[in-house]
Amino acid sequence: MAAPQNRRSVFLGRLPLPERNYLADALRTETTGGVLLLVAAVTALIWANTPLHGSYETVRSFHLGPAALGLDLSLQHWAADGLLAVFFFVAGIELKRELVAGELRDPKAAILPVVAALCGMAVPALVYTAVATTGGGSLGGWAVPTATDIAFALAVLAVIGTALPSALRAFLLTLAVVDDLFAILIIAVFFTSKLNFAALGFAVVGLAVFWLLLRKGVRGWYVYVPLAVVNWALMYNSGVHATIAGVAMGLMLRCTRHEDEEHSPGEHIEHLVRPLSAGLAVPLFALFSAGVAVTGGALADVFTRPETLGVVLGLVVGKAVGVFGGTWAAARFTRAELNPDLKWPDVLAVAALAGIGFTVSLLIGELAFGDDAVLAGEVKAAVLVGSLTAAVVSGALLKMRDNKYKKLTADEERDEDEDGIPDIYEEHNPEFHLRMAAKYEARAAEHRRLAELAAGRTTQDDGRA
Repeated sequence: MAAPQNRRSVFLGRLPLPERNYLADALRTETTGGVLLLVAAVTALIWANTPLHGSYETVRSFHLGPAALGLDLSLQHWAADGLLAVFFFVAGIELKRELVAGELRDPKAAILPVVAALCGMAVPALVYTAVATTGGGSLGGWAVPTATDIAFALAVLAVIGTALPSALRAFLLTLAVVDDLFAILIIAVFFTSKLNFAALGFAVVGLAVFWLLLRKGVRGWYVYVPLAVVNWALMYNSGVHATIAGVAMGLMLRCTRHEDEEHSPGEHIEHLVRPLSAGLAVPLFALFSAGVAVTGGALADVFTRPETLGVVLGLVVGKAVGVFGGTWAAARFTRAELNPDLKWPDVLAVAALAGIGFTVSLLIGELAFGDDAVLAGEVKAAVLVGSLTAAVVSGALLKMRDNKYKKLTADEERDEDEDGIPDIYEEHNPEFHLRMAAKYEARAAEHRRLAELAAGRTTQDDGRA
């Protein structure tokens, strides 16, 4: 009998096995990269707040690159515009995969993370705007608290040792992917200054060539890597933020598998590039961007200056309220219902975790207040304080449910028939039940044999006595 058409879908329910395996592989790299990101941020803070702070400024302001091509940039600039293009390239592939094979491929399933992400960006922006307007501050930083840093969020999970079920992790990852998309749009629309239409035109041509080569099935890194660098340089000189080139090329990759393929080209390239992004590009960006002077006075200013207070409240309060409120509203007014194994406080904990806005928030802060070095530094300090506060709050909320999470995760991982597929995915498979029955019968037979041996030894001992 066909399933009724009005059946409600389960929000944060069990993922399909291929999605679960993909998610596990992706999160291992993101978690490791997040730990490196955390180490890089701490190193930058220590370096910038010790007697060696002069060398820190010297290193990150060191210029290199061909001036004739408009690329004589500081190391800090190279990290923000160059290395983060790799990060956004991976984000583009993630977004493409989610659109064609992941949580976003079904509009009905996609509406929940999309609404949650939109509300999770709109509410922090409104919080910042309200604080800045009330205090007479600049409205230029409204976009700073709108971003979520998935690598840092997963690093927090790794540090506090919380075992989130795969559905919650998938929700956080999908939320961050959608969040990245809108952050990219914000950067492209609001932080593009003067346009060089000649460079932009050549960049569009270069991207078209990149797309055409992919469609023709041309292979070879020696073709695509130089072309990608040229496209990045053209996009940088056009006045559009250079990371947009990375996103555009990531979205062009095919992320669906053909019958004769084990992995799609997008999955294969993401597997190769993700460690470079998570293990090198993002940590180096943090190293050259997170080094702000932290003194008692500077920390006090974070909570008194309207721009910085708006960033902190936007990340800590705005993100949690926006993501949770958007999720609740989507579940309330659509056909989705919460997984019965989870509770709404679990969603609130993940919503609070989304307030860790480190990487993209720092980038937007630099773009928004690049003309005011003092305010830019204070906004960076506010991003650090807000992200740290969000990490502590979400960590405390997650720890309160840690034992429940561990039980759910253990159920997901159990593989008693040792066939490499978790038992929970085989509960409706007759062959699985036959294997399990045979295994239990073998165990029972072994127990009977041991009992008979023990009884035999007891009889022999009685006879000797």
